[in-house]
Amino acid sequence: MSARLLVAVTVTAVLVPVITASTTTSAPWRDKLARADVPQAAAPTATQAGPPAPTPVTPLTPDAVIAALRLPQNSTGNIADAVEAATGARGWMSSDMKPISDGKIVGRAWTAKLRPVLKNDTRTYPNYLLQILDEAPAGSVLVYVMEDGLEIAAMGNLMATTAVARGLEGTVIDGAIRDVAEIRTMGHKVFARRISPATSVGRMVSVSKQQPVTCGDVMVHPGDYIVGDTDGVVVVPQQAAGQVVALLKDYDARESKMVPIIQREKSMLKALEIYGRY
Repeated sequence: MSARLLVAVTVTAVLVPVITASTTTSAPWRDKLARADVPQAAAPTATQAGPPAPTPVTPLTPDAVIAALRLPQNSTGNIADAVEAATGARGWMSSDMKPISDGKIVGRAWTAKLRPVLKNDTRTYPNYLLQILDEAPAGSVLVYVMEDGLEIAAMGNLMATTAVARGLEGTVIDGAIRDVAEIRTMGHKVFARRISPATSVGRMVSVSKQQPVTCGDVMVHPGDYIVGDTDGVVVVPQQAAGQVVALLKDYDARESKMVPIIQREKSMLKALEIYGRY
């Protein structure tokens, strides 16, 4: 028995230093195991990379934006497409917003809103309708909203005469217009949802001026760009104007190249295969 005990003690004495060394000294295989147990950040790959940074749009002056929107190739149809692509929201006004006279308008919005008034309401209200007519700078587009007054005329011949004398670009009315023959003769460009002889005097009072309004189902902020032609009216938000102009250049470049292909091949589909406008 004593011999066995001596052997056991001897073996233990030999093994203890080995075990101690193995637990305190980092072996290569142990390092590999430790690294395998801890998730490591994968190196970025081309597929994991984020989308490329958007090409910066050079800021445009208001005059440059207006000049671009006025180009013949930039119809309200193309502008409506560009606004939707740039903002993800609709920019075209309701389809009953119709031109009263021929011609295109492009200018920045000055807004006023009116609402119905009770006959027995004797309070004094400001006349924002006429105030912005006198205050808007030349080249502006008046935007009049007749809340719950679609059949009430916001403008007649005297207001249109003032607009022409002040060099205003045009007027857009979510409501009605009257004295149409005279307004057409004097050349003031108006877009309205109705034609009606009913005056706003005694029926409507001012609510706000130079505040955001909903006109033809589209939000208009003072300073937004208003474009109107025979197809209708589109609002270009001022913060998206640079993107819209850039998109319009792209649309024109592609469409001008598609026309000869369509004429030659007698097929729009073949042109779309190359330029993909729609």
